[in-house]
Amino acid sequence: MTASSVKTMEFPMALIKLTDWFLYQFLAISCYRAAMKLKNHGFFPKSPSFRSSHQSSLYPNVSKFNPYGRKSQTIVCDIHGCVLRSQSFFPYFMLVAFEGGSILRALLLLLSCPLLLILDYELKMREMESVSRAVLPKFYLENLNFHVYEALDSAGSKVVFTSVPRVMVEGFLKEYLSVDSVVGTELHTFGRFFTGLVSSSGLLVKHRALKEFFGEKRPDIGIGSSNLHDYLLISQCKEAYIVNKEEAKSSPSSIMPRHKYPKPLVFHDGRLAFLPTPLATLSMFIWLPIGIVLAIFRIFVGNCLPYKLAILLGIGSGVKLTLKGSAPVKSQNSKGVLYVCTHRTLLDPVFLSTSLKRPLTAVTYSVSKMSEIIAPIKTVRLTRDRKQDAETMQKLLSEGDLVVCPEGTTCREPYLLRFSSLFAELADEIVPVAMNTNVSMFYGTTASGLKCLDPIFFLMNPRPSYEVQILEKVPKELTCAGGKLSHEVANYIQRELADALGFECTSLTRRDKYLMLAGNEGVVQEKRRKN
Repeated sequence: MTASSVKTMEFPMALIKLTDWFLYQFLAISCYRAAMKLKNHGFFPKSPSFRSSHQSSLYPNVSKFNPYGRKSQTIVCDIHGCVLRSQSFFPYFMLVAFEGGSILRALLLLLSCPLLLILDYELKMREMESVSRAVLPKFYLENLNFHVYEALDSAGSKVVFTSVPRVMVEGFLKEYLSVDSVVGTELHTFGRFFTGLVSSSGLLVKHRALKEFFGEKRPDIGIGSSNLHDYLLISQCKEAYIVNKEEAKSSPSSIMPRHKYPKPLVFHDGRLAFLPTPLATLSMFIWLPIGIVLAIFRIFVGNCLPYKLAILLGIGSGVKLTLKGSAPVKSQNSKGVLYVCTHRTLLDPVFLSTSLKRPLTAVTYSVSKMSEIIAPIKTVRLTRDRKQDAETMQKLLSEGDLVVCPEGTTCREPYLLRFSSLFAELADEIVPVAMNTNVSMFYGTTASGLKCLDPIFFLMNPRPSYEVQILEKVPKELTCAGGKLSHEVANYIQRELADALGFECTSLTRRDKYLMLAGNEGVVQEKRRKN
């Protein structure tokens, strides 16, 4: 080989080596970062290391925290792995993708989960704010660490530092836990949209953010997990406590009892009825095509077959229907019976009609065209004009039995909203009916989504259940015919139904629900017809 040929080969060989070195460095760093992210998000089982056990031994467990006499002190912590018991924040990102975006975005997030790819899709600020206000608080409350909550509640000043996007947690922390300041990762925005990327400042480094926030002053109390980032955070505090991960997940004492929630959870929105961990989300997507076919089958059965056969096939398809009590004996007057139901889904009158094996008419303030089409019973819309609605209901009662849900809107939790008293002025034969439902995958109600899909989502559940409890007819002396005022009758029936279900009565209304969940009063404005 000549010297000239050797020289001509030097440049290509050098280029190959340079390319090989670059690819090695790039892939090695990328794989290392991905592995660290996977580890931090709980995808790999973590064996106890010397460092974590050493850090844990430096500080006492948060269960040893003494909450008395702390009102003048400042406490700092993180929501991820500290305030919340779960070590992975993936389910909450999935809730944002599914509820604020779409099923497709949720699927893309699930598929990208093993590789931790950042989805570059746009999400409206309004949708993100809506999910943070109406969907996430339920799941946060169910996952609160009781020991950390007690510590937070005892302090006079509370500051949370987190690498989680601030917009996802700030509303909950301030409204439910009375946190004074939330310092978190900021998301990049373009106009009125979140792009799905972090801002130019990058992920928040908690111990640096604490230094910038407090300056030379040291916070009184710090609470964190045993990872290095939290150790650097709480080491800057005068007093520090550690959250034991295994204890947070398995110890009953760390679970927040419902009756000790900082605020009652009366309203929440969203379709998902489960915490969407990667495995649970995968199961949902596998079930989805089966659920759609099953919902269509159940709708066909309910609409086209006789009651007995419909009940038999419905139960065979997984629907659980429980009936307690029996239909009342009709009196001699010509009017029908007025059934007053608690309102869990739009299907309440349908399941009552099926349970009684007789056709009923239902009145409602808002029902979609889809619900009217698939409903096997007659539905009549009310106008919210008291005089006109009274005339409509009187006419319907003269034709047969009538179903009314005086709450005016659905409620998922064990509470009853204030009853409208209009129904009490129209009938003397009033039969209270306590309705309750249970689902495992999808909620059949929504405040901000497409209401036309409510019945379909409910019927897509693997084993949806309905409990119908028919109470005794209201005695005549407790009705308006017996001298009682209409609001007294309404309040009496509300209490009777609440006692039957083990629920709590409230004075909240449909307006309160929609203002909280959807930012409106829940009234659909009819389009004006062109002359």
